[in-house]
Amino acid sequence: MKTIIISLGVLCAFAVFAHAQDVTKAAATLEPKSGSQVTGTVTFTKTGDEVHVVADFQNLKPGKHGFHIHEKGDCSAPDAMSAGPHFNPTHQHHDGPTGTERHVGDFGNVEADASGKGHLEWKGKLDLSGPNSIIGKSVIVHEKVDDLKTDPAGNSGARFACGVINAAN
Repeated sequence: MKTIIISLGVLCAFAVFAHAQDVTKAAATLEPKSGSQVTGTVTFTKTGDEVHVVADFQNLKPGKHGFHIHEKGDCSAPDAMSAGPHFNPTHQHHDGPTGTERHVGDFGNVEADASGKGHLEWKGKLDLSGPNSIIGKSVIVHEKVDDLKTDPAGNSGARFACGVINAAN
């Protein structure tokens, strides 16, 4: 009897682990913060060893705005400071999306057109499961341009929109 119970426990653990490995899509809906009207959606789709990120924003001031993954999946504060710092599990310096040493979620800048709409597409290494998973983290679009070098956040200013990344399978 003891062997059966242990075997069932092990099978359940493997089933949970296998299910966690099946995450192939995630999404976030961004809500306005810091007195802005900025909204948006971000999808993360695993394709092979890479994740394709598609982000669309509305109501941005025309120009470039920093866009990053932050450590906590908490957008409850009016200024989105509850989302914490950039997600940086490998302890790198801040950089742009093509930098060799960068925070996991350093996407650089999204550029808004004259109507306030911005669109970003990026493909690269992100984890949707495991210890460095972005699931449960947040995405933030910032007030200003990201200079792609200054730690910790590229001097990109206030947090204008925030959304929690959730699995979407």
